[in-house]
Amino acid sequence: MRQITLSGLTMASALTLLIGSSQALAGTHLNSPLKSGIDATIRPLMHQQGIPGMAVAVIVDGQRHYFNYGVASKDNQQPVDNDTLFEVGSVSKTFTATLAGYAQANGKLALQDPASQYLPALRGSVLDTVTLLQLGTYTAGGLPLQFPDEVQGEAKTLDYYNTWKPTFSPGTQRQYSNPSLGLFGYLAARSLGQPFDELMEHTLFPGLALKHSYINVPKDQLDHYAQGYDKQNRPVRVGPGPMDAEAYGVKTSAPDLLQFVAGNLQPEHLDPLLQKAVASTQSGYYQVGDMTQGLGWERYAYPVSLVRLMAGNSSQMALEPHPVQWLTPAQLPKANALYNKTGSTNGFGAYVLFVPSKQIGIVLLANKNYPNEERVKAAHAILGLLESAH
Repeated sequence: MRQITLSGLTMASALTLLIGSSQALAGTHLNSPLKSGIDATIRPLMHQQGIPGMAVAVIVDGQRHYFNYGVASKDNQQPVDNDTLFEVGSVSKTFTATLAGYAQANGKLALQDPASQYLPALRGSVLDTVTLLQLGTYTAGGLPLQFPDEVQGEAKTLDYYNTWKPTFSPGTQRQYSNPSLGLFGYLAARSLGQPFDELMEHTLFPGLALKHSYINVPKDQLDHYAQGYDKQNRPVRVGPGPMDAEAYGVKTSAPDLLQFVAGNLQPEHLDPLLQKAVASTQSGYYQVGDMTQGLGWERYAYPVSLVRLMAGNSSQMALEPHPVQWLTPAQLPKANALYNKTGSTNGFGAYVLFVPSKQIGIVLLANKNYPNEERVKAAHAILGLLESAH
């Protein structure tokens, strides 16, 4: 990847990249150890990976702190701020899972129901024998990471599911998959009787007190929508695709994403139905090595070493099947655990983690897709700073 150089930036944006801006509800001083430590982690990362802009948000001791770096767009040199919208890629899956948990709390679905129960057009297919839980935990039987290129549009997507043949017996192997989690979200929305994007934007986001989160960014917010950059530093944003909204469609700001983390850290402040929804996402359904799979979230015993966290977020975990050990009954949410999720689109990279027992949360958003291992390294370093400050 081409490294970003100061000669390629205006003086103002170069200073923003080197110094970073800090805004906090609780007041993060420009010379605070927390800011200095986060700057020392993020500045070299951006330089090394050629990232134009990043937003970092953390919560510790009940206080929220925001640190913004670089530019949202290289064309107009608009600096990243607390209103900048980022694509969060598969971090969207944690929102999708929360919606499914909400549907379950409302009595509209049960995770053990067959997938075809919620879409009559799937009856007679393999999805008669695949449960919603298996779709939501990537154990349907080998649905791939992405849809084949030729699958476009509703009719072809439905035909794909109807003709798909499992590689494994359902429930035996974890195969990380957008078609799996995407269908999970789609069926959850059907159980609630509304389109997925409307449920997210008018029910779930407001219920979580998110005020700047979208599936479809409205025209009056487009000025806040960061420009993403691919590995060749070309401008790019996410395009339409099958099950895109459900699997990777959320656009949000660092403060909103931190608000979502806060709801996961202290769900007792949410509506009772959303409390149950959050509990379902944080529950443990099976284990693969050191990782316990929730709905959307992935969980580790805390404390967790950097090596183990990197292994759980490796390309191998995303691209290869892994045998699973089911937890029966499912484990309840654990306070002394680390929950995390990565997310990427062609032009953006995101990472979120939180530790309920420490009441610590971290959000990293970037307008470039860069390696997961670098995100994990940065977040783990920041976690150490927050643990020291706690």
